[in-house]
Amino acid sequence: MRVVHRLSEVDPPSYSFVTIGVFDGVHRGHQRIIRGLVEAAHATGDEAVAITFDPHPVAVLTDHRPLLLTTVGERIELMADLGLDTLVVFPFTEEVIQTPAADFVERLLQHLNLAELWVGPDFRLGHDRQGDIPFLRRLGLERGFSVHLVDPVEWDGRIVHSSRVREALRQGEVEEATGCLGRPYRLSGVVVRGRGIGRDMGVPTANISPPPKRLIPAGGVYACRAETERWGSFPAAVNVGTRPTFTTNAQGLTVEAHLLDFDRNLYNQVLALDFVGRLRDERTYPTLNALVAQLREDIAETRALLS
Repeated sequence: MRVVHRLSEVDPPSYSFVTIGVFDGVHRGHQRIIRGLVEAAHATGDEAVAITFDPHPVAVLTDHRPLLLTTVGERIELMADLGLDTLVVFPFTEEVIQTPAADFVERLLQHLNLAELWVGPDFRLGHDRQGDIPFLRRLGLERGFSVHLVDPVEWDGRIVHSSRVREALRQGEVEEATGCLGRPYRLSGVVVRGRGIGRDMGVPTANISPPPKRLIPAGGVYACRAETERWGSFPAAVNVGTRPTFTTNAQGLTVEAHLLDFDRNLYNQVLALDFVGRLRDERTYPTLNALVAQLREDIAETRALLS
């Protein structure tokens, strides 16, 4: 899959089947659209192209910067696995906000030789979101492209969308997130030095620093699979929280992972955590021995859950 940042860089050899969106999380609904688009495009010898916006449009349209389910790099990796020929990481700017839908589509026709536009039922494009499905279909009749509407995906009786995944993670419902994503939610970060408290207790932890604006699941203890840069995957008991037993100061959330049966140095390496199950809330313990006993229970439960 090629990754470009301008429509003019695409230059397909024939026609293109195109989908447009943020695709944050690359959840089951996104996957349905992209897989269908890829299959249809390749059946006719055409290019399968996706356009993903960066930054998130909400961050440009408002003062709010939404917490993301995936970084751009993670989005690229996930979308490459779906068979796309080209991914356009399109800068979302004030100029894009002011661009009429017809003008944006004209650029798709000019640079991508647009043949089919694949979208979900809530899709809208252009200034004031004027480019809804009826508008785009009328324009397609005039300009020689078609609009392919893809039904949304339901999981557990409700439609899958990125906001549903975000809400599930904010509540610590990682199984719900897994159902919507089609895989466990992954949080990656560089391992940084902590206070060494876990090692002193005989339960050493890797403290990760996630990228800015990434959504961290609700505070609590989780069973995760930890993917290391050099040594493969290990089960891990992960604490997300403020370590209330050791501090009463609000220092922000920490993410600490105890990798089972692992004793190597991870400092300055990237560690990826796949959240499989939630074990319990974060709690304050009256003594250090009580905390260590609970950590041993968490480790045993993690081992059983991931065995």
